[in-house]
Amino acid sequence: MSTENQRAGATPAAVTPTLLPTVGTPAPERADAARNRRKILDAAARIVAEDGPDAVTMNQVAHASGIGVGTVYRRFGDVTQLLWALLDDRERQFQQAYMSGPPPLGPGAPADERLDAFLDALVDRVGEQREILLAAHSAAPRARYHGGAYGLMHTHVALLIGRLRPEADSALLAHLLLAPFSPDVVHHLTVERELSADHLKTGLRELLRLRA
Repeated sequence: MSTENQRAGATPAAVTPTLLPTVGTPAPERADAARNRRKILDAAARIVAEDGPDAVTMNQVAHASGIGVGTVYRRFGDVTQLLWALLDDRERQFQQAYMSGPPPLGPGAPADERLDAFLDALVDRVGEQREILLAAHSAAPRARYHGGAYGLMHTHVALLIGRLRPEADSALLAHLLLAPFSPDVVHHLTVERELSADHLKTGLRELLRLRA
């Protein structure tokens, strides 16, 4: 359990690895295997960003990464497993950034600055992989709230809120603050309402300060 989990008295969340990733320590691998994995995931991420997850094929990823298609299949099995691995990889990066990265997202900045930085980074994180997250959410809408990734985000946000508002129900406020980041809400706002990421970030700041 992380230090922040311990301070907040949180209970580890249930794991649903087939739907949303639970972040942990990756298994050790050889340096060349790690480089290949990085190239494959980066290539898949570029394809998703440019054309969406439906455009991802193992052949395309092999071509874009410069890695043999046989290696891509051996590492990830099929497109579905590759997309879940991509989600897990980005979640690990995001978690490392807000748990141990440089401030203001990471430790070392005042709680209000860290909360603003976290929400900004979460807008970007969900926006980047909105379509993959939306597919996972559609398959099992409630699974998001039982995954380790959500549990750690909630603990982190609740801890920051607790520092800012010691008298408040920080656990409840953290859930309410994370609610707009449900993939279907982000899809509605960014695709159907055509709001930019900057617009969402500004709106979240205004929401936080309505009763400040």
